[in-house]
Amino acid sequence: MKIKQIYTGCLAQGAYYIESKGEVAIIDPLREVQPYIDKANKNNAKIKYIFETHFHADFVSGHVTLAEKTGAPIIYGPTAETKFKSHIAADGDVFELGEITITVLHTPGHTLESVCYLLKDKNGKDYALFSGDTLFLGDVGRPDLAQKIANMTKEQLAGILYDSLRTKIMTLADDVIVYPAHGAGSACGKNLSKETVGTIGEQKLVNYALRANMTKEEFIQEVTDGLLPPPLYFPLNAKLNREGYENVEDIIRDAVAYDVETFEMVANKIDTVILDVRHQDEYAKGHVPRSIFIGIDGDFAPWVGALIPDIKQPLLLITPLGREEESILRLARVGYDNTLGYLKGGFDTWKNEGLEYDTVSSVSAVMLEEIMAEAEEEKEKVKIFDVRKDFEYQKEHMVDVPSTPLDNINDHLAEFPKDEEFYLHCAGGYRSMIAASILKARGYHNLINVAGGYSAIKKTAIKTTDFVCPSTLK
Repeated sequence: MKIKQIYTGCLAQGAYYIESKGEVAIIDPLREVQPYIDKANKNNAKIKYIFETHFHADFVSGHVTLAEKTGAPIIYGPTAETKFKSHIAADGDVFELGEITITVLHTPGHTLESVCYLLKDKNGKDYALFSGDTLFLGDVGRPDLAQKIANMTKEQLAGILYDSLRTKIMTLADDVIVYPAHGAGSACGKNLSKETVGTIGEQKLVNYALRANMTKEEFIQEVTDGLLPPPLYFPLNAKLNREGYENVEDIIRDAVAYDVETFEMVANKIDTVILDVRHQDEYAKGHVPRSIFIGIDGDFAPWVGALIPDIKQPLLLITPLGREEESILRLARVGYDNTLGYLKGGFDTWKNEGLEYDTVSSVSAVMLEEIMAEAEEEKEKVKIFDVRKDFEYQKEHMVDVPSTPLDNINDHLAEFPKDEEFYLHCAGGYRSMIAASILKARGYHNLINVAGGYSAIKKTAIKTTDFVCPSTLK
């Protein structure tokens, strides 16, 4: 028996390759499926099943394409309805895979069709639980994502999740291995561990939601407390996973490598977003006017999803050289399939043609400290804005600096001055550059980015509030 967790950091997502006696099961595959096929072929094995734990909202799964390429059935849990051929399993159904078996455990709550898959070894012993978004390490799946489809409140779904955990999961032996669908960084939970493999016994000890003496009322309160609004693209991804989608290989193939003239023409003719995915320092040095920065080496997919609400939005890309296909793929993983193409040769070709380009001014935290000191002597005030998330701001922030989170920056546009300089900072510089690009696209050219963000600011004498432990923030 072989179990391989295929973890994708930018999505904080775990897919699983399970093999026994030449038969393979894939659980929650990513959209690019050829690596699973290649691995099976290398091992002289055949993909027999494609298991989905639920209709994922945070990424587009590869189940449809993998089924088309292999002929393996797509398996969902009870109540699931799809527009493509699938096998809807009943609670307790058993699937044989070589010498082992995989049992369906219906565990609604995160979504109504949510299931976990219990793997039993060749001796029939419970060995591992592929827990999807029902159980994470340190947390459980948020119960607010399926409210509309289920026609229920998040409290009602949380109550169902409580029952699922207590009747289907907490009854398992302590030594059963837990393989969740996500780790820290996912928006599908609020307290996920950085670890991606654990055990039932460990989770009973450390997971707040599995506290033995917890009442249903306490569970509902704690699970629903502090939930941030889900990204706008979540329901659109869930829809694609229910209804089907285009093969990502076709999307990559159809993307055009535009020369500068054609790139500019397409950008002006069609309602496109020019998305620059280079490093923030490169973007600051020079970028196409009105292009939006979201760097591929940061939290790329979540910020694309948060800031470009329409997954059908036509996109033109400016990428690091050699990373064009990767950028298109990374967008497609979260449902953004309408990439028209990219600037051939990258930004340098634009610059070398002598076309107009824009820059973003930056200062170090030390320079900001000096600027603030000079302003204080002149009895003036430096305008600074904190674009970190609200919970980061609540923990600690610069004194007299307002919170204007990147997540909903459009709601704060009126707060930014149009006729005087102002400064932006986040935690390290990535998000403030995104904010800078959005503001510049809206006509704010009087902004300055603080390089290194709050982590650099903390190393200066700039006044900040006392740190507040997150556990006390309610």
